[in-house]
Amino acid sequence: MLDLTKLASPLDMGRVRIRNRAFLAPMSGITDEPFRQRAYAHGAGLVVSEMVASGELARGRPGCGLRIRHSGLPVHMVQLAGREAVHMAEGARIAAGEGADIIDINMGCPAKKVTGGYAGSALMRDLDHALSLIEAVVGAVEVPVTVKMRLGWDESALNAPVLARRAEQAGVQMVTVHGRTRCQFYQGKADWRAIARIKQAVSIPVVANGDVGSPAEAAMILDQSGADAVMIGRAHYGVPWTAGSIAAGAAKEATPGVPESPQALADYVVAHYQDMLSLYGIESGVRQARKHLGWYLDRHAAGVVDEQRKAILTCFEPVRVIAALREVFSSAAEPMNLRSAA
Repeated sequence: MLDLTKLASPLDMGRVRIRNRAFLAPMSGITDEPFRQRAYAHGAGLVVSEMVASGELARGRPGCGLRIRHSGLPVHMVQLAGREAVHMAEGARIAAGEGADIIDINMGCPAKKVTGGYAGSALMRDLDHALSLIEAVVGAVEVPVTVKMRLGWDESALNAPVLARRAEQAGVQMVTVHGRTRCQFYQGKADWRAIARIKQAVSIPVVANGDVGSPAEAAMILDQSGADAVMIGRAHYGVPWTAGSIAAGAAKEATPGVPESPQALADYVVAHYQDMLSLYGIESGVRQARKHLGWYLDRHAAGVVDEQRKAILTCFEPVRVIAALREVFSSAAEPMNLRSAA
């Protein structure tokens, strides 16, 4: 039987102590303050901000402040993306000034709008330039710096072990590896065994990422990669307690805060919706919350009729949306199978 117990132990990075080794991945447009607070309350060991464009942050673009704002959690981790060393360094300084305890550098995002600007996983095509960004960030702040990467740009350039080794030499204290190349995007199955090559190349902690959504999958990726921790991303859609449930499984404990009845789930979803409206304001919040509401419906109310779903996901009046959410979730005839959804 595969062993999960390692995930229950803390992980230290200098003065920063991470309480367990099941992490919430940074996801653009998803891991905002309300989402991170929920994931952490459910027991995730570490939660990471949405990716923040360093150039926009350095130039003071509106909206960036919300992404790096301290959410009051014990460890505040901010992920930066960019291609200019001066902007990455300044962005790191700004984030640290806002209380960031860890700065993560994005070298793994496969989105065309990111790689088209020679950021994200495009940096894996030019390791010398990638290292110049790492050195700029490490030199700009005193807090730990980490890097998130993929296996490489494509199958002909699986250079993550080289990048990880050079990053460690430059002062990076942890690396996260998604077990796909950039050209795979999210297609096919993540190659967990390939992450072992990165683990063998460095002495700093390695976090394994890609296609993990359950305790069994977490145990398997640890076994195949030899990694020190796991990072879970898309499995959190509609299930903010996913990383927490994996950490709880490792500790042989119950996952804290999971709604255990349809009524409790209705209250949970409504509270998440209201928190997003408070953060972004009504006009923007209504739109930004829709993806989360859709995922909650997909995961926990598959029987919702099309008219109800459309009304929830198109209405601009929060009072009507909340009433519809309560009707859909509270009137369910059967329990929502909430715990197994993680």
